[in-house]
Amino acid sequence: MHCLAPGLFRAISHGQRRRDKLEVIYRFGGGNQIEFSGPEPLGADDLRVLQGLVALAGLESQSNEIEPVAVSETGAILRDLLDLRWAANQQRVLVVRSSLRKLAKEVGYANPRDTNTVRCCIERLWKVSVIAKVAGQRSGFRLLANYVSDTQTDGLFLALNPLLTYAIMGNGRHVRIDMTEVRHLNGSIARLLHQRLCAWVDCGQKRAVQLDTLVAYAFPDEVSTATHRKRQSRVRKALDELTALGWSICEHAKGRFTIGRPALSR
Repeated sequence: MHCLAPGLFRAISHGQRRRDKLEVIYRFGGGNQIEFSGPEPLGADDLRVLQGLVALAGLESQSNEIEPVAVSETGAILRDLLDLRWAANQQRVLVVRSSLRKLAKEVGYANPRDTNTVRCCIERLWKVSVIAKVAGQRSGFRLLANYVSDTQTDGLFLALNPLLTYAIMGNGRHVRIDMTEVRHLNGSIARLLHQRLCAWVDCGQKRAVQLDTLVAYAFPDEVSTATHRKRQSRVRKALDELTALGWSICEHAKGRFTIGRPALSR
């Protein structure tokens, strides 16, 4: 779900989180839409942490499900913290049991012991509210719910919303993202491009794309011509990071690229 919502994660400039709010509506086929709102915009650091949480949730040893009628007090608390509304009340959610240190290591932070950045991202993601109108059903929930983030034990205990749960369990539309590639990325723009391209280019396949489309993946707002040229330059540099990961980047005409994604390793 999060990979397919243009503008949900974007390049963040200095001071932007104090000035702006998150207001993104993603519309797709059949009159469906997902609306995201929150007190701060989400950046590449937030995307990085959410990718790590989804990866941990996909590991059987790190997760378990909570049914619509929770059988434990903790499960009931987590469902309550997700602020489930309408159809979401009848949907399952996944719980991630891990640690901030393990999450930091999963997403490639140089010093996994420095967990403050990860904690701040989780808290920012928790503040995001989602209203989904999909297949004629209306659902409301938070992006995730963090029940325990213990500063003493480094413990992490949180729930993912029903749409993410649905995708992780292999039932919904989902995107394959190589966490090894995620750990080797450095720049925020490269992270944003990688996430969007993984949602659009299948493993072992190639797609054509214009430079301005790539710019919009990281910078969805309109700016002056001079600023736009600077953004184009930053995107070109970010593509070099993808090349280093084994992606093929060919500019076959000015501002027009063919981008190939590495095949799955066996």
